[in-house]
Amino acid sequence: MNYKNLKSKIKNRKSEIKNKSSFPQLLILLSFTALLLTHCKSKKTLVSHHNTVKQKLEKEFKKYKGVKYRYGGTTSLGFDCSGYVQRVYKEAFNINLPRTTKAMMKTGKKVSKKNLKPGDLVFFHPTRKYYHVGIYMGNGVFMHASSSKGVMKSRMDLPYWKRSYVTARRILK
Repeated sequence: MNYKNLKSKIKNRKSEIKNKSSFPQLLILLSFTALLLTHCKSKKTLVSHHNTVKQKLEKEFKKYKGVKYRYGGTTSLGFDCSGYVQRVYKEAFNINLPRTTKAMMKTGKKVSKKNLKPGDLVFFHPTRKYYHVGIYMGNGVFMHASSSKGVMKSRMDLPYWKRSYVTARRILK
């Protein structure tokens, strides 16, 4: 229910109450209004939390965008995928993650692809030998350290990522 509809309903109920001068109806109206406002506030808080996570991730992405890939790298001199994810989580959320992709796959809570939220770790198995990890940003996009282009954003619906997707894990609450 949007604000205009809520305002209209309250206005209509107020005029009904004025006409009938009924205290119990006024009490019900006020209770209903309080309940709706409480519900709106909780949704706003949730949206605000997601925006905060997204803002922190964007800040980290801008800081490291384009930093080249380096196997075993954990600094702005070069990152591998898990080194980048580990660094972002430490700097954005003060959370220490394991160093390797396979260890990260065992951290947090499993989450389905359709329920991804900004900050979730997304895992891929693009080759027989290697696993890959990135951080979901929302709207089907994740950031990661690509072996060919360094720190970048990619769409999860691209055929390469779509066919190699394995799982996702939620670290943030």
